[in-house]
Amino acid sequence: MKRQKRNPMERAYQRGYLAGLEGRSKSRCPKPDGAEHQEWMNGWREGREDMWSGYQGASAIHKVNRVVYHQIHDG
Repeated sequence: MKRQKRNPMERAYQRGYLAGLEGRSKSRCPKPDGAEHQEWMNGWREGREDMWSGYQGASAIHKVNRVVYHQIHDG
């Protein structure tokens, strides 16, 4: 059975979010520019804010999944 690939923008956002949540530097973004870079940075900013707000572990992962779901279905 083939697996459907996730949207690259969604994946970039989630990876950026996790990097921000873990306190990693924004300079670790794997894309130098473009739309995926912007989504990674958006996720990084959100993750950094959540880190400062005390989100950790499962609560943070559930939050990012809700945000990505709404971006896809409402955006």
